[in-house]
Amino acid sequence: MDDRQKRLLFRSQHRGTREADILFGGFAARYVAEFTGPELDRFEILVGQNDADLVDWISGRRPPPPELDSDLMRRLIRYGNDRHR
Repeated sequence: MDDRQKRLLFRSQHRGTREADILFGGFAARYVAEFTGPELDRFEILVGQNDADLVDWISGRRPPPPELDSDLMRRLIRYGNDRHR
């Protein structure tokens, strides 16, 4: 992984809430090394979002806002759904 990927992985795994660390950090640990440049850009935007919002979006409690509803967000939501099966 390059420095950017390592930084995003660290930030994903150290969110501040346990639930976000597990969901978001687990997703990053699995996929961040495979992300393309544009996917890293979209992921970096998600990393900057509030933990409570991220957990709500990933768990399906609320839909993500249209500006964040991307292929990467849908992949993250599928990851969250698969963890709870």
